[in-house]
Amino acid sequence: MSREKSVQSIPTDAGEARITWLPATTGARPRLVLAVSHGAGGGIEARDLKALAAALPGQGVTVALVEQPWRVAGKKVAPAPKTLDTGWRGLWPALAEPGLPVVAGGRSAGARVACRTATELGAAAVLALSFPLHPPGRPEKSRADELLGAGVPTLVVQGGNDPFGRPEEFPPGPYELAEVPYGDHGFAVPKKSGLSEEQTMGILTEAVSGWLMSLG
Repeated sequence: MSREKSVQSIPTDAGEARITWLPATTGARPRLVLAVSHGAGGGIEARDLKALAAALPGQGVTVALVEQPWRVAGKKVAPAPKTLDTGWRGLWPALAEPGLPVVAGGRSAGARVACRTATELGAAAVLALSFPLHPPGRPEKSRADELLGAGVPTLVVQGGNDPFGRPEEFPPGPYELAEVPYGDHGFAVPKKSGLSEEQTMGILTEAVSGWLMSLG
């Protein structure tokens, strides 16, 4: 595929979705595709998705930023999980078209989608950014079963102060977990932490990059 940034519209049973492709810029052949989608409260302009899109193509990883149909349609509220999964399934053939292993990823609600559909779609692995382990203040409403059921190598990157689940709340399981110290659900950190956004995004991208390279 071209090494130029491009935007692709994809019809799905949930409506028109969109993929922003940022192709690998080094190596004779890209290693894999990291496909990541946004959460229920924002879009692909999230700081973590932008950081990954800026860092990984130079390491031989093609990044595909996915916008679910509800975002493309300009809606403010995300639909039910079943509809999110339908949109993701409809996108998958385009994500797999380059012929490379595809790592399914997402932030928050997008991470849940990636976990729920990974085995079914043949994802090589799952990247879960800010996995919403439970609603804030409701640890009894655990979504751990989605994470534990991904069935493929999985990396969770979690803010140390994420109200949807701090790292120490996650149960043991067949996944890796990297912490962004002091980070909230959007990986923002308080000024008193002494960390800048550049530093926190460096922690995140280094963790993701190292894990992706370990996949072989």
